[in-house]
Parts: sequence; structure tokens; C-alpha cells
Amino acid sequence: MIRRNFILDTIREVYKRYGFLPLETPSMELLSVLTGKYGDEGDQLIFKILRNGDFLQKVKIPASRESIATAEQIDWEALGLSSSAVLSQVSEKALRYDLTVPFARYVAMHQSNLAFPFKRYQIQPVWRGDRPQKGRYQEFYQCDADVVGTESLTCEADIVAMVNEVFTALGISDFTLKINNRKVLAGLVEVIGAPGMDGPFCVAIDKLDKIGVEKVEEELLGRGFTQQSIEALRPVMQFEGDFRAKLDFFKNFLRSSETGKQGIAELEEILDYLQLSETSTDKLEFDITLARGLSYYTGAIFEVKANNVQIGSVSGGGRYDNLTGVFGLNGVSGVGISFGVDRIYDVMEELELFPDSSSQSTSVMVGHFEEEGRRYGIALTARLRKAGIRSEVFPDTSKMKKQLNYANRKNIPYVILIGSDEIKSGQLTLKNMISGEQTQANESGIIAHLQQALNPNT
Repeated sequence: MIRRNFILDTIREVYKRYGFLPLETPSMELLSVLTGKYGDEGDQLIFKILRNGDFLQKVKIPASRESIATAEQIDWEALGLSSSAVLSQVSEKALRYDLTVPFARYVAMHQSNLAFPFKRYQIQPVWRGDRPQKGRYQEFYQCDADVVGTESLTCEADIVAMVNEVFTALGISDFTLKINNRKVLAGLVEVIGAPGMDGPFCVAIDKLDKIGVEKVEEELLGRGFTQQSIEALRPVMQFEGDFRAKLDFFKNFLRSSETGKQGIAELEEILDYLQLSETSTDKLEFDITLARGLSYYTGAIFEVKANNVQIGSVSGGGRYDNLTGVFGLNGVSGVGISFGVDRIYDVMEELELFPDSSSQSTSVMVGHFEEEGRRYGIALTARLRKAGIRSEVFPDTSKMKKQLNYANRKNIPYVILIGSDEIKSGQLTLKNMISGEQTQANESGIIAHLQQALNPNT
């Protein structure tokens, strides 16, 4: 938890610097609120919650088929009922799948009390019915930041800047921030002769880095794309170049699609804002295969991957133009980013990036040789805390070896040793548990030494 909090605190501080306000929403949402927002595959991963009480009593079985149902097993197909029809009668709530859809519901419900554009950050767990494995969990934390009520692409530029700041602060220097635009993908579908098939195209193309070109082409064929359309798409999947070269290539490739050209223009505008704010674009990559499965994205989309580790994306997000419309608030555009804390933890652990201080809860422990030293230590510990130093006094009058072992097991870097001689002379002993070095000074000198050692930049 100390290491997790190190990640959470780092992300939270970046969000606050960019003007985002904190928000939390309930763990449960109405099932009707969540379904239809994540694509067919995403909807299958939503954890449904059974109604309270004897939920089967609420299922309406046709009278002519009641004899087919038994107490041990119910054959819904024999009863002429689909599983979805039964589901609507036994479940009305679900655990949230992400933080964006609940946020859109919140904005629609409280629109009269919010100042737009409204910027919020939210750090809470979400739940998905995935098969648990490394980097993929059924319960995990997301750290979201969203802006709603503006179409300005300066928000997208801020997202790129925040991603850079977060990963720099965490010490993850080798990462790639991929960006694309749903309008570019829609334009691609038009140009290859399959207009209106954006949804199945995005689901298939998003798997390119996982299953390869051949499998993606097979999936596209299975989803109704013609061989001619797939052949027209091949130059797109094969083209390589830097950000600017790709923009030029797709500006030409999509010249017959107004939607596609608009997407390219938006990417160019974001790049312009990044240059104005002197934000590094070294990690930025234009990836035409980036689609992200969530069906509510309409503009820019983002995904961040840490390189040289076998873990999926650690951050992602994008622009959604009317997600609040399903809740009765039309015409409100938004854009957001989400950091997956658990995957970031796995990356930092694998690369050994956690600083030593991230495993420390206490900076200094006060050890003592006898009861007189313990009583003095209680008062000293209070003064250390008032000086802003995280400290604790060892509670028992135990052998010093036991006290020092305790400090080592808790990764406490400093121990103050107090005995009757130290109390009489006023000269306390400060032991550095890492180097073994011991320093003697009076109380104010010890406090000043600790403040400097623990906060060298202050």
C-alpha cells in the first residue's frame, strides 16, 4: 500500500497542478447506465448484481411452460426465454466498469451546479470480468482526469503533458504515448469502401499488435469486409515513418474523406499546442492501428505502453463528444485520460523503479535503554512530529538488538538512541541504519540534521 500510495500521490499531484477537482461516485450503477457504452465485448465483462431477496420469484415464466422449470435447474431456452430477458428481471445494478460513464451520469445529474468547462479527477477501483493474469485483474484502480464542456484541443495537449509529467515523476523513462483519432479511422473505412462499418473495424484493428496482420484480416473478413477493402487497407498497415511523415501520408490517403481530413487536422492542431507549451513530443507516436474498444470515443484517442516489459497499456483515454447525451444532457463534449495503477505498479516492480523511500512509513525511530529513556523518548517523539518528521518511539523496554531489528524490518532509515548518559549530557546519538554511521548532537541539532537529510531540496 505504501508503494501504491506513492503512485497515487504522484498522479494526484499532477492532476491538481492542472486544475482538476476531486470526485467519487458509487461502486454500483444501474445496469442500464453501463450497457451499450463499451462495445459488445466490453458489455460481456460487466459484473452484474442480483436483485435483493428471492430474485427468481420476480422472473415471469409463461404459464404454459411452468412444468418445464424445476427447483434444481431452469431450462430458459425450453421456456422460450432468452438469457438477456431473464437478466433484466433478476438484475438491475452492476459494478462500475470504468470511471468515465459514471462521471458522465454525474455531470448530467448536476449540470446546474457545475461551472463548465468542468475538470475532475477520480481515483477509485473498477471491476471487469476478465480472466485474472499478470497485468489483467478483475478489480483494479483507475486514476481518471476528464474535462467536459469544451471542444478545445488544448485539453488533449494537456493530457500529453500530464502523461509526460506522471511517468517522469515515477521514473518510467522508456514509454510510448500512442495517439490516433477516431475520425481518421472513420475516414479509413470510407476510403477502403466500407462506410458505416467503423465499429467492427475498430474492434479488429485494435488487436493488430496482439494477433498480427493475418489474423486481423481474417477477423475483418469475418465481420463482413470484402477482400478488396482489405487489400486497400494494406498500405496503411505497412507504412512506417515519424509523426510528421505519417501525418503527410494520411493527409494524402484520406483526401477523399472529409471526416478523415478533419481527424488529421485535429492531430496537427494538438501537435501545434504541444510545441507552444514546450511539451516534449519525444515519446509521442501516431499509431493508425490504435482504436481502443470503447465505443464512446469520437475524436483523439490515447494509449501509453511501457517498453521492454510484458504488460499491456498502462494508460489510455480520448475525446467523447456526446457521452452525456444518453443521460439527457446533449451537446457536451469531453476528453479524458486514465492511469491503471495496478499495471503501473507491476511495471515499476519489474524494472525496480520504486525509490527506497517508497517503502518507508517512519523516518526515525526513538530507541531507549530503560524506562527513563522511554519517557524522554515519548516527549522527544512528539517534538519530532511537530517538526514534520515521521517518527515513532519503540513502545516496550526491550533489548536494543530487538529495537534495531524492528527498525530494519520496517526500513526505518534513522534511529535515535537514548539512555541515562544521553539524557544527562543532552547529547543524543543518531544512528544511520543504512550506512551504520553514528552522529552525536543536542536535540535541536538532531532535528536540523534529520530535516536536511530527509528533505535535501528544502
